[in-house]
Amino acid sequence: MSELARESLRNVALISSAGAGKTSLAEAMLFASGVVSHLGSVTQGTTVSDFEPEELHRRSSVSTSLLRCSWNHTTINLVDPPGAVTLLGETVMALRAVDAVVLVVGASSGIRNDVTRVWSRVTALGLPCLLFLNKLDKEGASLDGVVAMCQRDLGRTLLPMSLPYGNGPQLEGVLDLAQQALITSRIETPTYQQLPIPEHTRTLVTDARKRVQEGVAECDDRLLEQYLAMGELTQEDLSEGLRLAVRARTIVPLYSGSAMRNIGIVPLLNAIVDLLPSPIDRTSPSSLEGLHPDTGEAVRRHAVHEDPFSGIVFKTLIDPFIGRLSFLRVLSGVLHQDSMIFNSSRGSKEKCGHLYAVLGKKHTALSSAGAGEIVAIGKLKDTQTGDTLCDEQTPICYPRPVLPRPVLSFAIEPKSTADIEKISLGLHKLIEEDPTLEFSRHADTKEMVLSGMGQWHIDLALEKLRRKYGAEVLLHMPKIPYRETIRATAQAQGKYKKQTGGHGQYGDCWLELAPLPRGEGFTFENKVVGGAIPRNFISAVEKGVVEAMHHGSLAGFPIVDCRVAVYDGSYHTVDSSEMAFKIASSMGFKKALETAHPVLLEPMMSVEVEAPADHIGGVIGDLNARRGRILHVEAKDQTEQITALVPMAELLTYATVLNSLTAGRGSYAMEFTRYDEVPRELAGRIIDAHKVETHVAAH
Repeated sequence: MSELARESLRNVALISSAGAGKTSLAEAMLFASGVVSHLGSVTQGTTVSDFEPEELHRRSSVSTSLLRCSWNHTTINLVDPPGAVTLLGETVMALRAVDAVVLVVGASSGIRNDVTRVWSRVTALGLPCLLFLNKLDKEGASLDGVVAMCQRDLGRTLLPMSLPYGNGPQLEGVLDLAQQALITSRIETPTYQQLPIPEHTRTLVTDARKRVQEGVAECDDRLLEQYLAMGELTQEDLSEGLRLAVRARTIVPLYSGSAMRNIGIVPLLNAIVDLLPSPIDRTSPSSLEGLHPDTGEAVRRHAVHEDPFSGIVFKTLIDPFIGRLSFLRVLSGVLHQDSMIFNSSRGSKEKCGHLYAVLGKKHTALSSAGAGEIVAIGKLKDTQTGDTLCDEQTPICYPRPVLPRPVLSFAIEPKSTADIEKISLGLHKLIEEDPTLEFSRHADTKEMVLSGMGQWHIDLALEKLRRKYGAEVLLHMPKIPYRETIRATAQAQGKYKKQTGGHGQYGDCWLELAPLPRGEGFTFENKVVGGAIPRNFISAVEKGVVEAMHHGSLAGFPIVDCRVAVYDGSYHTVDSSEMAFKIASSMGFKKALETAHPVLLEPMMSVEVEAPADHIGGVIGDLNARRGRILHVEAKDQTEQITALVPMAELLTYATVLNSLTAGRGSYAMEFTRYDEVPRELAGRIIDAHKVETHVAAH
């Protein structure tokens, strides 16, 4: 191995769908490299990666963890994000911190559809990839069928580099095509045996190695000429050609084994060191391109110690007892403990606290970290996930990864009044850890609304809220922020007259209401002539109208898209006041509203649905049944993208329905577009239900 390779790092993310065995593979790699003395188990809650109480309870990763091991004099930083599709944001941020990925696929399940969402991100970032086919020790597990399916779904050439030795439960080891050896290992010890190829498998290995040579030769004209002339490639040319093809992302080497039985781990570790790039070999130059935060000019860094310091925070952990930890990928330069650094994303200075190398929940103090390192920084005050940290004298701001938007919302209310402050504080802390959560207080419905990537995602957030911050909440579907408007012009007089022992109250105004185009909001006009109402009372008339618009006549929803004009009235020199005209205009508005043909409006959402082509009919039919209007359908690789306009009321549980319609292969995003009139037959039911709800609340 070259001197450069011995000194380099490998930063690798492990990605998979839930249940493929990604965390078990990370544990096996730590075991094989001697970091841990025994092989932990996900089901028993003894792995290094999964240590949060929610992970131990669910037996599944729910947060990105950092691991570190050494193999063949090379340090390997492993980033292990959760595999659940509802936690896709964790994986998206983790990919920003690495130079390559290992895709873990279960032998019985193959590449599930949720992996394709992550794979599109891997492709966009230009990250080289290795594939580990896990769970080959299971009954009926087979290599051949899965390889063809993976090659089809990934769109890249797959070259098996290790073959299972033994079938299913009889799996004993793997045939390593690179070393041309049988590699066996046991679950009790990290040591392994490298044995000669058994005689009865020589033909199998020879044929498989020939396919590898053909695949590598096809990626390079020089190697192809050599292969055609000599019929084979030298070991040196094969290794170099394979390395270049992997880094150019034209080939994905495939390795076989069983993480839980510590089989097939050694060839994978060898491949990470030999085939994947170090930080200085990054294959995507754009990964180190940013903008000057003041001028907006393009700025570039290099992954070397001599460049100014810069890095990106890809994960934040906040613990009530430990405090805040910011996981940082150092992209250029050197970061020293206790130095002053600049957060170019927020324009603020930070004092760099302690630096740590992270192994699960174990932290080892560091004095500095150079380009390519992945470390944790303690107690940064203002820095959040996605922020750029850099040298203040030579600032740079790297683009933030685009995170998926929440698709499911629930209204939350505290179980007790003592929980109100805890809820707000706790949720804001959880959102700093997981930016794909959103929390808001709806101005119209007066509800606290929590939004996430799915039911599982929201349940997980509430578990953390209860454990970390002692706050418990009740969930229910959020109220729809309906609106009311008018369809006709109407006039009415508002007159308020009250006589008391002293000065009385007198206000009199004539108002005209007229509809405005949808989305225009509200306008107020003063058409009074001849001083019928003194100018100093006109603003009071407008205030009264604005207050009256908060509660419509149908069901008490706010009035929108309405023009109000005051055109006549009268006043009393002694008894008239701003309060009297405010009350009078409110009375006049409500009276005119009754004859202006009020109607109910509902929020409409622009929805983009991406679904497999073979499920598109069912998805379109369901959207039509939800009163949706299909605007556009476009083919996109193996999927179809549908753009539709759908009422918000029909989308409250759409995430669950879409998963059912597409076998978990569909995804969608939505945003508010405008308000449209509710069909008359539905409006009556909504109004009646709202009146009942208001009556119950009042009593």
